[in-house]
Amino acid sequence: MKNNRLFGLMLGLFIIFGFMRDIYADARSFVWTYEYQTMPQKTWEIEYYFTCAVPDLDKSSVNTLKQWLELEYGITNNWDVAMYQMYKINNKQSETDSGYDGFKIRTRYRFGGEGKFIVDPLIYLEYIRDPDFNKPDVIEMKLVLAKDIGNLNISYNQIFERNLERRGKSDSEYALGVSYRLTSALRMGIESKGSYNKQENAIGPVLSWSGRKCWFSLGGIWGMNKRTDDLQTRVIVGMPF
Repeated sequence: MKNNRLFGLMLGLFIIFGFMRDIYADARSFVWTYEYQTMPQKTWEIEYYFTCAVPDLDKSSVNTLKQWLELEYGITNNWDVAMYQMYKINNKQSETDSGYDGFKIRTRYRFGGEGKFIVDPLIYLEYIRDPDFNKPDVIEMKLVLAKDIGNLNISYNQIFERNLERRGKSDSEYALGVSYRLTSALRMGIESKGSYNKQENAIGPVLSWSGRKCWFSLGGIWGMNKRTDDLQTRVIVGMPF
């Protein structure tokens, strides 16, 4: 399957590059879980996301591909903002639908300083606009709780999402990541995400590499029950400037 070949290629590149460069401070260790970090003040970054979701591995040609392009800016060392442009491809059994998938605007704020509290807290707020203006706007909020213990990082995201209509649907989700720093540039870990309301759960490995001019994160998770997609993979590339 093409997705597995891409996953293997990226994995090899991460391992090679992991021993070649020093780490960049704002790189992400996970692909679904946010950590206790924001962009440095007056710093810009472009991030590219590529996500593949396969509901049934026995029918791997039926899948959804998403591409996001994010522009991020640090207002202060503790507060940043970002805007995403989103595109989607739905590969069905008999046809393929593709096109613009809307935009997102988000902001993050870190409280205190690292190590000031038992866990390091961050608030994340996001507005999501579908390209179909007949559909309601969506607000997503995340409470990020993280902790560094030596080379080990543990991060948990409590996620609340709601449609902005009179009787809008809401969902309670989570993301959890544990990573370990192998070198100054390379981290490896495990990540899980899902929905409490829909009883969706998935888990899998994650790998990240950071250099002075760019960083990469690569993750794949497998569904733990029939309610969850069999496989989801994501690659994120970030380039600060």
